[in-house]
Amino acid sequence: MTIDVQTEVLHYTAFSSDPAGGNPAGVVLDASGLDDSAMLAIAARLGYSESAFLTPPPEGLGEPGRAFTLRYFSPKAEVPFCGHATVATAIALGERIGTGELTFATAAGTVPVTVAEDPATGGLRATLTSVEPHSEAVEDKDLAEALAALDWPAEALDPAIAPGIAFAGARHLVLAAGTRERLADLSYDFDRLAALMHRLDLTTVQLVWRASELVFHVRDPFPVGGVVEDPATGAAAAAFGAYARELGLVAEESELTLHQGEDLGRPGVLTVTLHAGDARVRVSGTGARIPA
Repeated sequence: MTIDVQTEVLHYTAFSSDPAGGNPAGVVLDASGLDDSAMLAIAARLGYSESAFLTPPPEGLGEPGRAFTLRYFSPKAEVPFCGHATVATAIALGERIGTGELTFATAAGTVPVTVAEDPATGGLRATLTSVEPHSEAVEDKDLAEALAALDWPAEALDPAIAPGIAFAGARHLVLAAGTRERLADLSYDFDRLAALMHRLDLTTVQLVWRASELVFHVRDPFPVGGVVEDPATGAAAAAFGAYARELGLVAEESELTLHQGEDLGRPGVLTVTLHAGDARVRVSGTGARIPA
C-alpha cells in the first residue's frame, strides 16, 4: 500500500449548499500516486459512504484539462459509480478550473457533467448525465427476503409502484413505502440485508415514498458499503428516475424532485430530469466544501 502523506483530501457535501446537509464525500483531485489499497484506506479512514479519486483520463477522452478517470471507494470496497461523489468532485473542480463541461471515465462508463453557477444559492450546481439505464424484475423470494430484513410487512408497500431492480451505473432494489411514516421508521437487520445485496449485486436499496406527482422522499440503506444509510444517493436517483418513467409513473419528459437525508438530519435535494427521446437521466444538485 502506498499513501503519500502529502496527498490532499478535500471534504465536500453534495445535494446541499449547506455543509451540514446533503451527503459528504472525500475528494482527491490527484490520486495518481495512490494504489487501490491506499484509496480504500483513505475511504475507510474518512468513513463517508463514498470517496472519489481522480487520475488522468484515457487517451482522447474529452477536452484536455477537463477530462479525468474517476474512481469511487466506500469504506469497504470500490463501487462502479457514485452520483453524490461525482457531484462533489465536479463542484470541487469547478471552483478550481471554472464552470463548464467535464468528462469522467468511470467503471460504469463515460459520465459527462456540467458545472454552472446556481443563482438560488450563489454557489455551484453540477448536473451529471447517467449511462444508459435498464431495469429487471425482482424475484418473489428475493423481495420477501428484503422485506424480512427491513422488517416491513408486504402490506407496507405502495401497490402503485412495483418493486424492481433499477440500474443507471449501479444496481438498486426499488421499494416504495405506502406512507411517509413507514419510510421514516427504518431499523433493519444490517447483516441480513447486506447478504442479500451481495447476492444480487446491489449497491443500495432505494426506498421511496411518493409525496405528489413529481415529488418523492427517498432513503438508501447501504450496508454493503459499511454504512447504515447513504444520506443522498445520486446513482439511485438516476436509476429511480428511469424506472419511474418505464413504469409510466411520470411522463417521458419530466423533472422530479427527490428529498433525502431529512431523517438523518442531513437534508438534501436531488433534481432528476428526464428528456423525451433520451434514455439517459440527468441528476443535478448543489454542493459545498466542508470546513476542515
